[in-house]
Amino acid sequence: MRILPAAFAVLVLAGCQAEVPGRASGDGFVVKDGTRLRFRPVLGELPPGPAAGAPGERQSTNPVAQEAAARALDCGRDAPDTLDGRDDPALPLVSCDALTGARYVLGPGFLSGADVGWVEARLDPATGSSVVNLGFTAAGARTWAEWTGRNVGNQVAMVVRSRVLTAPQIQAAITDGATQISGRFTLPEAERLARDITGA
Repeated sequence: MRILPAAFAVLVLAGCQAEVPGRASGDGFVVKDGTRLRFRPVLGELPPGPAAGAPGERQSTNPVAQEAAARALDCGRDAPDTLDGRDDPALPLVSCDALTGARYVLGPGFLSGADVGWVEARLDPATGSSVVNLGFTAAGARTWAEWTGRNVGNQVAMVVRSRVLTAPQIQAAITDGATQISGRFTLPEAERLARDITGA
């Protein structure tokens, strides 16, 4: 999965963001609760596998404790999450993607759902593949531009209720706030991701 500046693929999104900041066009979604969604840098990733070891401190600042907590985390789809949205965004977080089973060590949050103006899922006319487009608020776009400019090639996790929804790789600096997530998903899967991001 990767993340691209939307202008590279869907030029109209940059114009839509400039004309109507913070609002979705057409069949898009707006974030319902800005406190649920957090953007966190991916510091490390462990592949899917069975949980091993005693449960650890998932918000430790100690790298050894973080790795131990990641290895012990049960990432099954039906596994309960002991944090369930009560994580401190100012601290690191060990989390996982319940769909893929991948485990992540994440840095502190640097953007929240309050910084996202709108989200939509659609087919990319240039490639025919399904994508999720996001538009940030003016303040969110500035933070996003700074962060993506310093983190090309790195991953960012979008986290809701202490769980990773997606952790795409930044392909280029995104300076206008119009962002596109592409990957190997169907349009219904892209629509589900857009709804999950916004809490719709």
